[in-house]
Amino acid sequence: MNRVRLARQGEEQATQYLQAQGYAILARNWRKREGELDIVALEGDALAFIEVKTRRTLAYGAGEESIDPRKQAQLARLAQRFLDENPHIAFRECRFDVVIIDMTASPTQIRHYRNAFHPPTLDGG
Repeated sequence: MNRVRLARQGEEQATQYLQAQGYAILARNWRKREGELDIVALEGDALAFIEVKTRRTLAYGAGEESIDPRKQAQLARLAQRFLDENPHIAFRECRFDVVIIDMTASPTQIRHYRNAFHPPTLDGG
């Protein structure tokens, strides 16, 4: 399975998991030149920007390790752009979640980190 296909499979599993947890999915694979937001969703009155990391092996480390400060800053910039382009979305708080789809375990494990990191304050809401 190639990397893109693996990522899409993981994002699909994450979407199903989040919907089962009561999240309303607003966008998937929201792309701009500078990157992509995997999932944007509402959980109650919280707007969550959700990064999904899928691992079939640990050759590149655990998924959690890949959300470094550079990646966090990129996600924050993309989130601000999403907010700028979607002023109609009502929310009280905004956060960044990370969902790890760990296929190194059997059965596959899903780890969900709410409020996984705190970038600079975002406008909106």
